[in-house]
Order: sequence, then C-alpha cells, then structure tokens
Amino acid sequence: MSAPTREDKLLSTLGLCARARKLVMGTPMVCEALRDKKNPVIAVLEASDTSENTHKKLSDKTAFYGVPLYRLTADTAQLGRAVGKTGAVAAVGVTDENLYKALADKLPERDAVSEIQTQSE
Repeated sequence: MSAPTREDKLLSTLGLCARARKLVMGTPMVCEALRDKKNPVIAVLEASDTSENTHKKLSDKTAFYGVPLYRLTADTAQLGRAVGKTGAVAAVGVTDENLYKALADKLPERDAVSEIQTQSE
C-alpha cells in the first residue's frame, strides 16, 4: 500500500471538517454563506470538474467577498465522498479558522481569480 498523497490528506481533513460541522457544502449554500457575517466562510474549495458557469459564479463571489478560492484536483464525486455525501459536491466552504490552518499546507495553489481583493471603506 502506498503512502497517502497530499490530495488524500486534504480530502481526509475535509472529512474531519464535515464531521465537525464546519463546512458549507454545495455551490448554492457556499454562495449564500459567503454573505453571512455571523458565521463567515474562510475559504472555498472547488472540485476540478465543475462547469464554466459554476466556476465563474464561485470565482466572482469569492473575489467580491475577499475569500480565497482553491481549485482541487479531486472531482465532484471524490469531494462528495470525502465529506460524507453520496452524490457529487461541486464546492465546500470552510468556516473554522483552526481547521483551515490544518488544511493550509495540503491545499493547491490559489486560483488566480481569487487574488483580486475587494476594497473596503
């Protein structure tokens, strides 16, 4: 048996986040949660095989709210299994700072679109 890859460790940690109820799952829920000031999304992780429309929606929302967006190498089915869902999951939002720190060294390079930060007054 081979050693777990960085991606395997990332998906395993996402499963831990899901069990701790510190993830928002699914594109519509992530987009809605980005607007929530009480329980903010710290980072968004997107599956590799999302549609152009879904990718644009997520990248626009995360850029507007100043939240980092990461595009994973895992597809929607793998992401869904990792977070305990039977179906496909296109995106998840992490809502806990400490769990985000646990994920940080396992994450891929940030999507170039998410580098755009909004100006706050």
